[in-house]
Amino acid sequence: MSKLKTLYVCQQCGAQSAQWTGKCTSCGSWNSLVEEIREKTPSGTDTRRFSGSSTKRSAEAQLLSEVATDSTRRWECPDAELNRVLGGGLVPGALILLGGEPGIGKSTLLLQLALQLSQMRVLYVSGEESEAQIKLRAQRLGLPQEHCYVLTETETTAIFKQVDAIRPHLLIVDSIQTVFSPLIESAPGSVSQIRQAAGEFMRFAKENRVPVFLIGHITKDGQLAGPKVLEHLVDTVLQFEGDRHHSYRVVRTLKNRFGSTSELGIYEMQGAGLREVSNPSELLLTRQWHQQSGMAIGSTREGNRSLLVEVQALVAGSAFGTPQRSTTGFEQRRLNMLLAVLEKRCGYRLGQLDVFLNIAGGLRVEDPAIDLAVALALASSLQDQPLGGDTCFAAEIGLGGELRPVAQIENRLAEAAKLGFKRFCLSSHQQVQSVPKGLALVQAERLDLLIPKIF
Repeated sequence: MSKLKTLYVCQQCGAQSAQWTGKCTSCGSWNSLVEEIREKTPSGTDTRRFSGSSTKRSAEAQLLSEVATDSTRRWECPDAELNRVLGGGLVPGALILLGGEPGIGKSTLLLQLALQLSQMRVLYVSGEESEAQIKLRAQRLGLPQEHCYVLTETETTAIFKQVDAIRPHLLIVDSIQTVFSPLIESAPGSVSQIRQAAGEFMRFAKENRVPVFLIGHITKDGQLAGPKVLEHLVDTVLQFEGDRHHSYRVVRTLKNRFGSTSELGIYEMQGAGLREVSNPSELLLTRQWHQQSGMAIGSTREGNRSLLVEVQALVAGSAFGTPQRSTTGFEQRRLNMLLAVLEKRCGYRLGQLDVFLNIAGGLRVEDPAIDLAVALALASSLQDQPLGGDTCFAAEIGLGGELRPVAQIENRLAEAAKLGFKRFCLSSHQQVQSVPKGLALVQAERLDLLIPKIF
């Protein structure tokens, strides 16, 4: 009879300890050790063995110049936005982790992908829903279902038995927190179970060259649940973001071994599933914004895509002794820096006023080129003067108030011209090769020199 042993496993890094301590000695996290009871594996037992795994894989070294690359050709998906965030399509043998908040649409996105791949056999494994529930969602999507197999199972051994029988071209697991391996005597969702199950799916994907999607839950802090080693194990990490009370959803690439890590895919949630947003700039911009003060249009880059976003600012008198500073979709510390520049370099008195800043559409912008739009939106709200509806902004602001050049300016100019903007404000140090017809450039060296040209 196998003996049971008790271990304490860190929920952050997966480190093991024989006794409980308040602080993990590996990663330094407090109160992260959780007790797990495991069964000791008898000597001679192969813990790596699972159905669908090849035990005769060659271990011979090969010259890099002789490695064939034809087998790594990507499979293009019908979903253009998903192709973008994956770096051009699905890579055979890739292990992809998709995380997001509950109810954001993770299962809908991957089930929609499974139904769109009509020329491939797809196995959709769910540990959270029944076959009837998945059927109802598939009917709502209105796509063909003849090629998609559904399995409600949580044990890896049973899953790989069905994989051996069906031989799918794509495997989807919903979710990795519900799947468990019989080789580990711990509850599903624990660090050891997530690590073991993910390792089995990884070996299956690499040995059989089958792409595998893993759906992952996130914690209340917005981080992927489970050990950090899970993110290191997979090839690609995708984050599904958005407000459940709004229709727009964003798929952001956090890690990608086969492409860029700064790509962005935008969807619109509808009754019949997720719709691709091919021109997000036009949809994210409202038509009444130019009639009000405190609103500016900034140009930002997400991967290879240029977007125009609406920056909304409100500066008002403070009802309390300490003024408020609130941001949505923009970094708080960056806002504090821009407020200091406006006060020190431009003479605006903002120290005793409440400041609220919002990036419309639920997007989170990290491109420093949005600095100029934020600063002018704040100045517009303070002076209660609209900026007009024909001007776009793109420049980074330094501590001295200087305007700095930004990357990919030609693509930004083309996007602004396509949407009908007449003026584009940028740094005088920006080198521009070509300007689209009908678009005039407004350049300045510093922020205080640009403001008189705008108002």
